Order: sequence, then C-alpha cells, then structure tokens
Amino acid sequence: MRKCEAVRSLFDDWRQGGLARDVDYQLLPVDDPGRPEKPVLVDPRQLARRSTATEEGRIHLLHAFAHIEFCAINIALDAVYRFRQMPDQYVSDWLLVASEEAKHFQLLNDSLRQRGSYYGSCEAHSGLWDMVCKTRHDVLHRMALVPRVMEARGLDVTPAMIKRFNQVADTEAVDILKVIYADEVGHVRIGNHWYRQLCEQRQFEPASTFQTLINEYLGGKLRGPFNWEARLEAGFEAGELEALELSQD
Repeated sequence: MRKCEAVRSLFDDWRQGGLARDVDYQLLPVDDPGRPEKPVLVDPRQLARRSTATEEGRIHLLHAFAHIEFCAINIALDAVYRFRQMPDQYVSDWLLVASEEAKHFQLLNDSLRQRGSYYGSCEAHSGLWDMVCKTRHDVLHRMALVPRVMEARGLDVTPAMIKRFNQVADTEAVDILKVIYADEVGHVRIGNHWYRQLCEQRQFEPASTFQTLINEYLGGKLRGPFNWEARLEAGFEAGELEALELSQD
C-alpha cells in the first residue's frame, strides 16, 4: 500500500537529515485522516463478536487488528504533525512508531489476502481516532490517553488472542501477533517516556495527573485486567498499576 511506503520513506528521510520542521506552520484540524473508502465505519456496538473457531471468524479478528494498526499509523503521524514544538528525539520516536505500525498493517493485510480477503472487507469503528481529536490541544494529554491507555490496552489483550489462535493451530496469525506485541511494548514505553518528561517540565506529579486525566476523559476507570509484566517492561510503575487495579473495585 502506498501509505505504508510513504511512511517508510518519511522515516528514512528524517533519519538522513533530509527533512526540516516549520514550527510556525498553521495546523489543520485533520478530523478525517487519509484512509481508503472501505472499511465502512460504524458504531463499535454494531460490530459482531467473532470466534477463532471458524476461518470467517479469524478473518474478522485479523481485520480488526489490521484496522487498529492502520489507525495507529495516522495516530503516530499526528503526534509528530500536531506537536511540532517537541524535540527532535520525539519526532524520531514517533516516526519509528509509524513505520512499525505500517509494518504490522502490511503483515496483517498480506495474511488477509492469503485467506481470500483484504483490508476493507469488514466493518470497523473510529474509536481510536476519536481520542486523538479529543487530545489535540495538549501533548501531555495525548501521551497520557493514547499510548498509556489505548495502546497499553493492547498489551493486556493480545496474549489471550495469541492463545486463541494457538488453540486452532493458526501459526501464521500467532507469529504476526507476536511481532506486534513485542513492538507495542516499545511504543508504550515511548509514550511513557514522553509523558513523564512533560510532567517533569510542568512540575506535575505523574500518577495523580494520570488519574485526573482518566477522570476527565474516561469517567475515572480503565478496563482491566492489566498485564503487569508487559506494562512494567513498557515503563509503568508498580504503584500506579496497583492504583489502577484498586479503581476496578
């Protein structure tokens, strides 16, 4: 897909010093980022739950992952485009994330095609991008609510999905999801790093600030259970994970 190729070229050009940023550029809202006509986007509640027990169900599940990865490309690019006052390392980090999300998308789309399907064949939803729009005014809010909440949720649920594909001996899907899972730990770690940097700059206490933002955007609770091993590896602290679990009660 041309988008994936363009992302890789963008990352390579940046690493080679071929790009410069205009910090005074008048930003556009980008309410509807570049994407193909399909998949049709619907309310998440309208999407049917699918099982790994049938090939059709596995296609729907892999399509859902492909849509997440496609959206994640735009999310990472928006983090660079939107917050161009951030340091060069921030740009490097999020362009790396964009390039890895593009890799994930291509792996999933290739698998869908081998199964007689393609990205766009199933319905999807826009929930991930909605949070991008809500946090476009503040990079600290973005780092807190997207990598530390939405992407970190992937660390919680992907191991169980890998187990489900393992149970039906779908080794191709298992291998792809393992690649995604390993990379996503790094993506969440990047989000944690910049969140803490921004809290330090503003003299905010990270844990209490995070809870305040959860209250503001998510009604005070995150969905659990939490994958402690992966979240700790990705830069969460044990104390804040304990607090998140207590909030489940």
